[in-house]
Amino acid sequence: MNNDNNNDNSYAWKRQTVEGEKAVARLSSFCPGEGAVAEHHVTIQATDPTQTFREQLEAVLNTYYMLTENQLAGASAVLKRYYLSDAANQADPLLACTAEEDVDCAVSVVQQAPLCGTKVAMWVYLLSGVGTQMLHDGLLCASHGPYRHLWGGSACNRAANSEYQTRLLLNDYVMQLTGQGCRLADNCVRTWFFVQNVDVNYAGVVKARNEVFVTQGLTEKTHYIASTGIGGRHADPRVLVQMDTYAVAGLQPGQVGFLYAPTHLNPTYEYGVSFERGTRVDYGDRRQVFISGTASIDNKGEVLYPGDIRRQTHRMWDNVEALLAEAGCTFDDMGQMTVYLRDTADYAVVSDLFARRFPQMPLVVVHAPVCRPGWLIEMECMGAKALRSGFPDF
Repeated sequence: MNNDNNNDNSYAWKRQTVEGEKAVARLSSFCPGEGAVAEHHVTIQATDPTQTFREQLEAVLNTYYMLTENQLAGASAVLKRYYLSDAANQADPLLACTAEEDVDCAVSVVQQAPLCGTKVAMWVYLLSGVGTQMLHDGLLCASHGPYRHLWGGSACNRAANSEYQTRLLLNDYVMQLTGQGCRLADNCVRTWFFVQNVDVNYAGVVKARNEVFVTQGLTEKTHYIASTGIGGRHADPRVLVQMDTYAVAGLQPGQVGFLYAPTHLNPTYEYGVSFERGTRVDYGDRRQVFISGTASIDNKGEVLYPGDIRRQTHRMWDNVEALLAEAGCTFDDMGQMTVYLRDTADYAVVSDLFARRFPQMPLVVVHAPVCRPGWLIEMECMGAKALRSGFPDF
């Protein structure tokens, strides 16, 4: 069954595939009414693996610039994530090439090799009808109505180990939010932690996050934050953890809800970690949904179908569908997906499965081990559906 077709809602996501010169883009756009802020997701991947990194990067960027002059005209990029195959050799030329273009955008750069066989891919999230400004503390602010959407990319430090690095990252982020009149517990919607050698260093991330969260009033009795913790490298080998963030200033009580799907998944605190499976945020004109990194797990916290990539993929989809259903959504309401594989040899199978089910969905499949060795695959997604509520519009 193909769940990628638009439903009867006239404000559903509109998707298309755009061919560039030696690059391909997938674009999805959502606008819940005339005059509303439009959301766009675009993923772009190079298509010629014989080219050098600089040539592939040029192909990706030229395709992106073509879109911003046509389908994305007037939209402002608020987050760009670049996926690299070899950050140590590619990050500096990337940043040098994009520095002027990305000055008013949160930028995330991570070594998670695109598994289509090329050296670079990108995901960009854009908004139309908003004002954007890079704040002095390094966060990108996109403003509209009563809200300020605060995006951060590639925060890192070089403390002694992954625990200390994570603790400093979170403490610094708490201070950034305080400077914007926000609190971690009230305003942070989504985080990403990219962890070098995740099998070794993830335990330190978990310990620091658990302890900092307690100091911020985030416990199993209150709530946590939607998050992905996954393998990923910085160009500097001393950086063991880097963090991307999203928070919203101006949220009201009751505007944010959390997704559990207890028939399919267990609470994360049962195995010692502190993140939400998914989060929804209701605005006057839409419901946004953020699904955390989700794998083949059951409601007792056990890995299902060890060693079987096909069955793990299908169980992962079932789990995400259960989370989305709790938010009144389906895969049709998603604007983008990121898929993480532990074993590059599984790419052919997984690529075929996703291509059949989501033929035009903006997605990137990358090499990134999940935090438990038994999980062969993990995915996350972000989307929205039209909604009418008593809250101010997005």
